[in-house]
Amino acid sequence: MSTTDKTITVMDIGSAFVRVLCVEVREGMLRYRGHAIVESRGMRKGSIAELEKCVYPIQRAIGLAEVSAGFSIEHATVGVGGAQMRGLNSRGGLSLGSRPREIGREDVKQAVERARAVVLPADRELLHLLPQEFIVDNQGGIRDPLGVVGTKLEVVVHMVTGPSSATQSVITVCNRAGINVDATPFETLTAADAVLDGDERELGVCLLDIGADTSELVVFYEGAVAHTGVVPIGGRHFTNDVAVGLRTPLPEAENIKCTYGNAVVPSVPEGNEIEVPAVGERGSRLMPQKLLSEILEPRAHELFEHVRENLRQGGVLEALGAGLVLTGGGAKLQGLPAVAEPVLRCPVRVKSPNAISRMPASLSGPEFTTLIGLAMYTHRTQAMLAVPQENGFRARLKALFQIA
Repeated sequence: MSTTDKTITVMDIGSAFVRVLCVEVREGMLRYRGHAIVESRGMRKGSIAELEKCVYPIQRAIGLAEVSAGFSIEHATVGVGGAQMRGLNSRGGLSLGSRPREIGREDVKQAVERARAVVLPADRELLHLLPQEFIVDNQGGIRDPLGVVGTKLEVVVHMVTGPSSATQSVITVCNRAGINVDATPFETLTAADAVLDGDERELGVCLLDIGADTSELVVFYEGAVAHTGVVPIGGRHFTNDVAVGLRTPLPEAENIKCTYGNAVVPSVPEGNEIEVPAVGERGSRLMPQKLLSEILEPRAHELFEHVRENLRQGGVLEALGAGLVLTGGGAKLQGLPAVAEPVLRCPVRVKSPNAISRMPASLSGPEFTTLIGLAMYTHRTQAMLAVPQENGFRARLKALFQIA
């Protein structure tokens, strides 16, 4: 079977793994076809550091996914992220004349263009332009201004930007692996498609995707994106702490963290011991499990203090009526919500992605949220573009407010 417009392939090139997911669209719904997971090479802090080393894992992941899905893969949507992603809000507008009149399509387009007329550094590019609200004659909170009567139209937008070199590196490495890149959305925006519901977005919610080297976040308020950001701590920092603190090799530290780790020291019973392999040829030792938690807890506090500061600088710290949602592979560490709640003073929970039809249980963990969100995001944007021309503008306008 060859690739057709009824199939979607997405790729998450992370610091730890390259993940590929293939789905098909049937009667407007997604259905799982196949996937592949291969260890990454050449990645650092969520971005491509050594291009040539990245090519083989992508080639291998694509090859395995083709076998799993039963069709050839030539195109894919590939998520981008990393420590250098930035978000900013901007406002722009125009006068409609001295007499009130109905707002038309061109008025909306001009208002949006003026809001996006922010001079970016030469090495950065715009990835997403997300309207938050329209304002007509100083009355805010308007989602769809078409047909509204007024003399002045303004729009507030959220802009997600990234290094041009980082996006181009993703496209180049995929091209060398034989894949054409259809789109490069910000990963955490797409992850929201897989875990957040409408009520959470309306009340105010922060989604924190804890990856290997960085943790990326997006805040929704009143249904629109209010803030995006990145903090420089991920799951690998916890693993490195364990390796140093317990004097054990990194692979063993990762296994110990995942199996016995808990970020809340009092949650570990007194007297519990764990077997810790030593570095080199020395034998394993038994060590208190509480010692492991004493290593993990300070790093967890540091992570959420960084998150709190990022939200404070973005002006959204007090806007989390629905709290904080943790996802990503790093969110699997036990005790993280208990550490986060007193730091951020809001409810915190771990969420896994909503399932796609026929999706295997092995993809149900939070580490696959970005991958599944990419598929849902791609399907939604393709459906938006397929709307007939006479309804297209309003549909696209609506989608901009829901984009994630």
